[in-house]
Amino acid sequence: MRVRVELFASLREAAGAGELELEGLAEGATLGAVRAELARRRPELAGLAQARGVVGDAYADDDTTLADGARVAFLPPVSGGAHDYAAGVFELSAAPLDPGACQARVAHPGCGAIALFTGTTRDTHRGERVLRLEYEAFEAMAGPEMARIFARCRAAHGDPDGTRPERALRMLCVHRTGTVAVGEPSVVIAVASPHRASAFDACRFLIDELKQSLPVWKKEFLEGGAHWVGDRS
Repeated sequence: MRVRVELFASLREAAGAGELELEGLAEGATLGAVRAELARRRPELAGLAQARGVVGDAYADDDTTLADGARVAFLPPVSGGAHDYAAGVFELSAAPLDPGACQARVAHPGCGAIALFTGTTRDTHRGERVLRLEYEAFEAMAGPEMARIFARCRAAHGDPDGTRPERALRMLCVHRTGTVAVGEPSVVIAVASPHRASAFDACRFLIDELKQSLPVWKKEFLEGGAHWVGDRS
């Protein structure tokens, strides 16, 4: 089946076109399948994972089934819109990460502590020199899975029912895709909270859970060859 895709603002500029046509999709493809296929065919669309999907003139979930010839749109975050850091914000980025900028994004006058974790590419692995890493993500699933991780973190270390405001959390996770050079960050997690204990605990929880279930994979390029690391990053 065939679907017409409209792109706006930063996505339009990245693609170099306001409309794209996807052919060869399976019958009954969902909006999420279109998102995943578009990301596969056009890797320059780094912001696609954060874009909201539209079918017709209404926002639609990724499980929305499409008909042959459907017109859909992907909208980047609206100018002036606020991220909900209390719920948790997750981003995939094809561009280098700035840990300081991530820390600044979660800062708030009501938070006296910010815990920042930065995972970087080390120069050796098991005695071999590392040349670079490459990360691949299942973008259509990564956002929803990270949302579930954020929810578990709020339940374990935050203030989910509003009765422990001293444990309120502001959470951000940004993960690289594509090639990451030695010494460059591959993942940054920033957590702000009124007190340090909750910030530390939540930051550790997020990176540990991310490593277990986020659909992002890492390939190491060493002097002696290349290989995928485990099942997931």
